[in-house]
Amino acid sequence: MRHLKKGRKFSRTSAHRDAMFSNMATSLFLHECIETTREKAKDLRGVAERLITLAKRGDLHARRLAFRQVRDLDVLKKLFDDIAPRCQARAGGYTRVIKSGVRKGDAASLSVIELVERRNAPTTPEVA
Repeated sequence: MRHLKKGRKFSRTSAHRDAMFSNMATSLFLHECIETTREKAKDLRGVAERLITLAKRGDLHARRLAFRQVRDLDVLKKLFDDIAPRCQARAGGYTRVIKSGVRKGDAASLSVIELVERRNAPTTPEVA
């Protein structure tokens, strides 16, 4: 039984799941808006918000902890120098998930996950 077991497995091993969310978080911080399935977007929310909270701390230890997830130095710099100051006044809720329809191939429900305090607003979200 899965009582009090948080999170979804997505039919992947734990290492594959961790890598997937690491890549998705990196893409989210790079583009500030991505489109994915609704369930992945809901689970990505927790990963991204923890990283933004670390970036708001801003010290070296927080940067090293965030580097475990975001392995791109340019994106890490953007997270600490650009995204975190924008979210400084917020106590949480740095991302929003918006339903965007269904995928044509397998009818999976799609959602757009974006940063609430985003600077550039692209016309179409990046597909992850």
